[in-house]
Amino acid sequence: MSEPTHLESIHTVGVGALADRMGIEIVEATPERLVGTMPVDGNTQPYGLLHGGASVVLAETLGSFGAALSAGPDRVAVGLDINATHHRAARSGIVTGTATRLSAGRSVASYEVVVTDDEGRRLCTARISCLLRDRAPGA
Repeated sequence: MSEPTHLESIHTVGVGALADRMGIEIVEATPERLVGTMPVDGNTQPYGLLHGGASVVLAETLGSFGAALSAGPDRVAVGLDINATHHRAARSGIVTGTATRLSAGRSVASYEVVVTDDEGRRLCTARISCLLRDRAPGA
């Protein structure tokens, strides 16, 4: 039996309660690049636009999984910093986040996450850094 792919491993673990509630689906996963989608519907602010916080949740979900993949087995990734710049709004459709690893060492991994709309227009650019550490014994 072959080793599960990174994407299969993520689907086995799940994306977490918040990401599930927001409809986030990870469709591609390697330590260097992750791609995920999220519906605009259900993730809007009072004006009917995609909530900026929803874009950040998508970015953190992708960047954190990428950092965990970079950390390797028996290690964990813990968020240190995330920031985002919102470029334009979306009112409907599906948004796609693409996380690209900027760097990964023994202790820190950083990703840039670009969120785009159905037409490929950039909605948000986020940067996330995670601490990589050994898993606690028995965890």
